[in-house]
Amino acid sequence: MFDRIIFDPKILGGRACIRGMRIPVSVVLAYLADGATVEEILEDYPDLEAEDIRQVLGYAAWLASENVYSLPT
Repeated sequence: MFDRIIFDPKILGGRACIRGMRIPVSVVLAYLADGATVEEILEDYPDLEAEDIRQVLGYAAWLASENVYSLPT
């Protein structure tokens, strides 16, 4: 499903990264949240591909679809 999102304890302490390149998913999401375009991200990270960014968005959407219940206060 997300073959470009990697979790490896030896890379970034197991944080989600893209294809093992030490580029965290969270960094790409932060760029997008700040209004960066795909082209701008690819310019700043030339090793990335457009498909990497699509999978980052898909992964974020999948995480957001999880049922999260708040603790009673």
